[in-house]
Amino acid sequence: MQQTRHDALVDLRRDLHRHPEPAWREFYTTSRIVEECERIGVDELLVGPEVLADGERNAVPDDDELRQWHDRAEEVGARGDILERTEGGYTGAIAVLERGDGPTVGLRVDIDGLLREEATDDDHAPVREGFRSETDGMHACGHDAHATIGIGVLEAVAESDFEGTLKVFFQPGEEMVAGGKPMAKSGHLDDVDAFLAVHVGLDHPTGEVVAGIDGFLAVHHFRADFEGVPAHAGGKPNEGENAVQAMATAIQNLYAIPRHDDGPTRVNAGMVGGGTATNIIPEEAFIEGEVRGETTELMEYTRERAERVLDHAAGMHGCSVELSTVGEAPSATSDQALVDVVLDAATRNDAVDTPTERDDLGGSEDATYLMQRVQAHGGHAAYVGVGTDHPGGHHTATFDVDEESIAIGVDVLSASIRRIGAERS
Repeated sequence: MQQTRHDALVDLRRDLHRHPEPAWREFYTTSRIVEECERIGVDELLVGPEVLADGERNAVPDDDELRQWHDRAEEVGARGDILERTEGGYTGAIAVLERGDGPTVGLRVDIDGLLREEATDDDHAPVREGFRSETDGMHACGHDAHATIGIGVLEAVAESDFEGTLKVFFQPGEEMVAGGKPMAKSGHLDDVDAFLAVHVGLDHPTGEVVAGIDGFLAVHHFRADFEGVPAHAGGKPNEGENAVQAMATAIQNLYAIPRHDDGPTRVNAGMVGGGTATNIIPEEAFIEGEVRGETTELMEYTRERAERVLDHAAGMHGCSVELSTVGEAPSATSDQALVDVVLDAATRNDAVDTPTERDDLGGSEDATYLMQRVQAHGGHAAYVGVGTDHPGGHHTATFDVDEESIAIGVDVLSASIRRIGAERS
């Protein structure tokens, strides 16, 4: 990659890093992506409601919170026309390059940040070099690099001899496993012959590329809201129905769900709360948690039992419980045909010292919705890992990416896309 182009991509990544936005609030991010796509000169650019299936979004913030992030994006330079198109949290974009007859290739990059504070120590490169987050959130998983790689691949393929159609899916809401499903159901993947998704890091160092990542745990994020009856805790405790007690019973029994002999399952009560004062029997409590499984079937096994535990725990203590879905994603497997293409591209790249055929993620990712959608319509899909040296673990305050890995990701993915076009045209 030319140094000037690499420098421009680093500048873009740092701009996105300064302005991380969580699920359905990626207003500034979407605006910057649109600007870059227009600069490149894509043939079609879809934004907001055009890229998301109606009625499929989960974990959408309330209007007040959306407005706060919307106004902030405007203050830091987001374009007014893009803010109008993403009103209501309809963020994300799809950029399309049409280069004659040939296969349709898809690339998915996620664009959202996390609601966590970034490190302030001078040892942290974004602090030292002046691009630390300016919001309450942080790009603590590399999605700023992912969006940048997506732009870099678009530009590289636009200037190449690729024959076919390239669609780059700039997906919102991955951290809440909430954006993959509505994008997958939008219909824009149904003509895709070959589909790649990418993630940096994942404990692989700079110079390593994993051509096919598997081992995705299917996941379901839930919220359980318990409702009881308040009473004076000292004077008339017998008149209350304790929602916190129901919550506590549920937590204990969630962790008692039996494992399954078909494979690993997981359960976690990650956020809990309730009550109003020490002298009031709590009338409200909540759990935000998750269940996972090595396969979608194993996740559903755990989910069914979790819902039974939550319902019975509420009933034991005279309470009711309302369950809602925050996010979810199935399992998926990378197809060998595409793994071979990416592995060959990585092997031919001088900056890649460790081309690796496969590895397991051991976590969850809603790119699996898009992968499954393509596979269900007869196409192939693979999830690619681009190694990056990161001083802190994913989702920690000190996470950062080695910006040299951006060039590696762009070069390997664009070479893979050109190879797919050449082989299938």
